[in-house]
Amino acid sequence: MTHHANHDQRTIPVERSLAGETIVITGASSGIGLATARGLIAAGANVVLGARDSERLTRLGDELGATAVAVPTDVRSEDDVRLLVAAGVAHFGRVDSIVLAAGIGLYGGVEDHDDAEIRRMVDTNVLGTVWGVREVLAEFRRNRGGDIVIVASVAGLRGGAHEAVYAATKFAQIGLAGAIDRQLRPEGIRVTAIAPAGTNTGFALGTGRVAGDPSLADLLAPEDVALQIVTVLRQPRRMRTTLWASWSMAEGS
Repeated sequence: MTHHANHDQRTIPVERSLAGETIVITGASSGIGLATARGLIAAGANVVLGARDSERLTRLGDELGATAVAVPTDVRSEDDVRLLVAAGVAHFGRVDSIVLAAGIGLYGGVEDHDDAEIRRMVDTNVLGTVWGVREVLAEFRRNRGGDIVIVASVAGLRGGAHEAVYAATKFAQIGLAGAIDRQLRPEGIRVTAIAPAGTNTGFALGTGRVAGDPSLADLLAPEDVALQIVTVLRQPRRMRTTLWASWSMAEGS
């Protein structure tokens, strides 16, 4: 007689479909935001693109077609962010997720930048994230759930001597993500902080990085980080990823 062992019948979870969902993206005209927009459209989603460069943003909206709407947005302005989210509801009927990818970075110690540069970095990275979170909550509550994805950095896990104020803004984003996860999870709202290490974007060009430097090719690609973002959005609703840090194989942690 042949005896068969009892095997666990559970299978790998089926990813959620993003087809027809509407996702707002800040910082959408370049880098991680742009790569995320392309990845989400490939997954069947509608995207609402926000960025300061209105000319570039308009070209991108035209290129991506009917499933994209472009809204010039300076995330330092709560009114701009409000209009960005409202555009998603007006064009597509609802907003299901927001990806807060707008950010700027300057290498240097705490004394190395003038007052205006410091304020621009703090207002963009910290207040720009807060305004995005605050603006989507009413819509997510109407929908009984949603996703907030905050693009932070490993600099928000351990600050380097050459990135003092930038690191402070990224610690702020990760702290915000943890706090709102604890606040909003009972309402079905998931919060993820994505914390990539160095990524080959326009980040800090001229203020610590040099365009064309061959070492930039050793960093993460923006598409790598976009893959993380799409992955957390496609997770089954019973689970959430609160913090996802990543490095390229060439970079130490």
